[in-house]
Amino acid sequence: MTIRYEKVALIGLGLIASSMSHAMRQGGMAGTISGHARTAETRAVALELGLCDTVHETAAEAVAGADLVVLAVPVGAMGAVAAEIAPHLKPGATVTDVGSVKQAVIEAVAPHMPPGVHFVPGHPIAGTEFSGPRSGFATLFTNRWWLLTPMAQADLGAVAKFRGLLEQMGARVDEMDAAHHDLVLAVTSHTPHLIAYTMVGVADDLGRVTDSEVIKYSAAGFRDFTRIAASDPTMWRDVFLSNREATLEILGRFTEELFALQRAIRMGDGEHLFAYFTRTRAIRRGIIEAGQDTAAPDFGRSKASS
Repeated sequence: MTIRYEKVALIGLGLIASSMSHAMRQGGMAGTISGHARTAETRAVALELGLCDTVHETAAEAVAGADLVVLAVPVGAMGAVAAEIAPHLKPGATVTDVGSVKQAVIEAVAPHMPPGVHFVPGHPIAGTEFSGPRSGFATLFTNRWWLLTPMAQADLGAVAKFRGLLEQMGARVDEMDAAHHDLVLAVTSHTPHLIAYTMVGVADDLGRVTDSEVIKYSAAGFRDFTRIAASDPTMWRDVFLSNREATLEILGRFTEELFALQRAIRMGDGEHLFAYFTRTRAIRRGIIEAGQDTAAPDFGRSKASS
């Protein structure tokens, strides 16, 4: 039996929301879809692509009568949006979000949720370096994890229904505590992005000195750094400000590891380097075995998606 919400409201119409629309349309999981985006241009594109049946200038208008509301806006905007839509939410509606930080989102959104409205915080670990309504596609979530961090008082039926919807979209769903989520993501996503931004910034400075040879002769490793660093700057600014404690903790550990590698290189300690690289190589193999990437050349990306 297909899980279906009669009306879905997408607040924010970027990569994640547009991909959800495509997936739900393809699977018959939504009756009608309404949407809101900050700019008139994005709203027009959403209508042009058929992402939404109706688009609205305000989030409040978009959520009227919705059974499922998806907050797909930057983490820093979640509180203001929640405050705006709260008086207009349908009793019994489920509200979720797609932010990659969970404690800060819960603190910003939960106080605004009226009695009888079910807030189910979530985070799809899926994406590309592209953004905007034209970037979405129905299979974005296939075999990708979607983490839920329901609160202690969560309605189990609402959580189960929403989880079923995500699984129908192809996602693998897990639940965890919000604080643990933020620490895990600091390791697997937030700190790697910060390192990528830093490395590309260093190369940009060096590129000016070497007449852009760093850019011209980029090897695969640097190309992947630039792919990560092309992600939406507003989103990542909010992520680091909202998850600062966990990110700083992991950055501190990263710095310690980096110092150890610097010493090994300076001292010519080949055994340490070989053992370290062997251990980290095994982690990459584990990611492939878990189905979260492939061993194909060019970091598993096809010509069409690169």
